[in-house]
Amino acid sequence: MKLTTLCYIERDGRYLMLHRISKENDINKDKWIGVGGHFEERESPEECLLREVREETGLTLIDYKFRGIVTFLADNYETEYMCLYTADKFKGSITDCDEGKLEWIEKDKLYALDLWEGDKIFLHLLMEDAPFFSLKLRYEGDCLKEAVLDGKTLV
Repeated sequence: MKLTTLCYIERDGRYLMLHRISKENDINKDKWIGVGGHFEERESPEECLLREVREETGLTLIDYKFRGIVTFLADNYETEYMCLYTADKFKGSITDCDEGKLEWIEKDKLYALDLWEGDKIFLHLLMEDAPFFSLKLRYEGDCLKEAVLDGKTLV
């Protein structure tokens, strides 16, 4: 079981997206995602969020919101529980990221990117300002086979 964080940082109607192109053995290879990563020993979700955002972007979050829990199940990957955040206040300047290329993307252009199918579901929830949610996503290979939102089957 893995514990991770993921954050969508917002500015001027755009999200800061990471195009994962740098690492060869990356489950997210060539996908566009938010920023975040794995918990370190004894970290809280917030500590992980702040550290990962700083490491991947150079930014220090000033204000952020815990938006939901996403459970990922896959036939070729261990179960992952992801704490999902948004943020709209930060300080600092964006630095290079060793995991890929960071780019501000207009929200209405996100769905044209190479995204995981399940990410489209939670991005929609974030953009609609949905209340705190629990989303379970089950993949077979790269194909989304099941999506359950707050106990109700979507896919």
